[in-house]
Amino acid sequence: MTSRLTHIRRLLKWGRVLARHGALRGIENDRNAPAPVKRLCRVARFGAKQGDEPDYAGAFGSIGPAAIKLGQALATRPDLVGEGPARNLLTLQDSLPPVDFALIRKRVEESFERPLEEIFATFEEQPIGAASIAQVHAATTLDGRKVAVKVLRPGIREQFNRDVETYEWAAAHLEAFGGEAARLRPRAVIANLKRWTVRELDLRREAASASELADGMKAVEGYRIPAIDWERTNGQVLTLEWVDGIKMSNLEAMKAAGYDLPELAHRLVLTFLKQAISAGFFHADMHQGNLFVQGTPEDATIVAIDFGIMGRINRQARLWLAEILYGLTTGNYKRVAEIHFEAQYVPSYHSVEDFATALRAVGEPMRGKPVSELSVGQMLDGLFAITRDFDMAVQPHLLLLQKTMVMVEGLATALDPQINMWDVAAPFVKDWIRDELGPEAVIADRLREDLATVARLPALVRRIEERFPPKGGAPEQAPLPEIDLLWERKRKPDGNHLGGYILAAIAGGMAAWAVTYWNMML
Repeated sequence: MTSRLTHIRRLLKWGRVLARHGALRGIENDRNAPAPVKRLCRVARFGAKQGDEPDYAGAFGSIGPAAIKLGQALATRPDLVGEGPARNLLTLQDSLPPVDFALIRKRVEESFERPLEEIFATFEEQPIGAASIAQVHAATTLDGRKVAVKVLRPGIREQFNRDVETYEWAAAHLEAFGGEAARLRPRAVIANLKRWTVRELDLRREAASASELADGMKAVEGYRIPAIDWERTNGQVLTLEWVDGIKMSNLEAMKAAGYDLPELAHRLVLTFLKQAISAGFFHADMHQGNLFVQGTPEDATIVAIDFGIMGRINRQARLWLAEILYGLTTGNYKRVAEIHFEAQYVPSYHSVEDFATALRAVGEPMRGKPVSELSVGQMLDGLFAITRDFDMAVQPHLLLLQKTMVMVEGLATALDPQINMWDVAAPFVKDWIRDELGPEAVIADRLREDLATVARLPALVRRIEERFPPKGGAPEQAPLPEIDLLWERKRKPDGNHLGGYILAAIAGGMAAWAVTYWNMML
């Protein structure tokens, strides 16, 4: 188990990086930040030369792979980090210098227990992409097919696990301060980050996600998932069909090829809604580098890649989500407020009517305006702003959805600046609600539920005897790791106590400052 001193040393080291990028100012100026956190920030930045403007993306990118993933998660949380930092973190690029090819060759050969030449006919040494967790190489199979090969970076699992253990330790202390820190549920945020990235660290899971999404999107025209080469895929190596096409980031090339960009924007939004609302399983890393367009202008196809981050929402949460989206587009704020209370997102001691009025203040300025004037991102910012007033606990299962909505909006706006996300979404959501909540669907659901309930009665009785089932629309929170808080353990067997750790933190900060100062002098 990692010692407390090690956690403190890591946090101070990272704090120095954040300080040099001016990224600690926001915490120190936040009236809701706990006083001990502000004091640690002052220790961490002691003597640091700060930039004129905070660069949160630069800071997280400099710290390392786990921090890049954390920064991407925090980009969805303007309520936690503030609107400015959240927007800055959206620019965080998940890219690092490539690993030496000799190490990549060794990892591939060890994972398959045979020479590279027995697996691939050719394998390009220069990667076509290098991210924080893996890098991708072009190759050809022994039967002549061109493929893309994704290989985990050596040592990435160990590094990620070390860093996340410290994130968990810090989040537990932050949440223990109570008040606003507890409402924002930082431990659940880190737990979700850990689950997302653990999936990315097993490339078989990514391959399975791609296969599942491909099955779910078979009936959707103009959208495709590359085929997985299972024979050349394992936990550390993923091989899939090569994609020839134009990246969606290359707008000029798409225009030159004659593609209808507004139509592609419209299709992209609907594709996301079909995944998130209809299927409850969606591609949660839909940035421009992960989407291609191929085929003729008359028969264009969007091809998605990189399925390490996927989102999943259960059916009840999807029903609530659809009603919330439709209520906001139609101005039915009373129904949207009722759903929040039904889902127990808002504590029952608040007033439905008051919450509906607060929602109206967020929704009315957006209605009927193009996304170039008002956006989904701004709507989320507005919704986050009222969560504090109504004591709404963060819903971790919706964080990926919020992040992806902002991504899709950015992509759609780049393709068609005049697109209105609400106008595109409303007919789809309305039809889906009608199909899911109409009379026939209600009867069919009731029959299925009643039969299933009868079959589950013995298990239900046993469960009730053990404990009451969880309430609300959010899935039950997975168990969080046990963390020994500094102030809960007054004295260790060796005689060390809290004061020693505080002194160690201060000494560590001074040492980090001295090293930084000495390096600058040299």
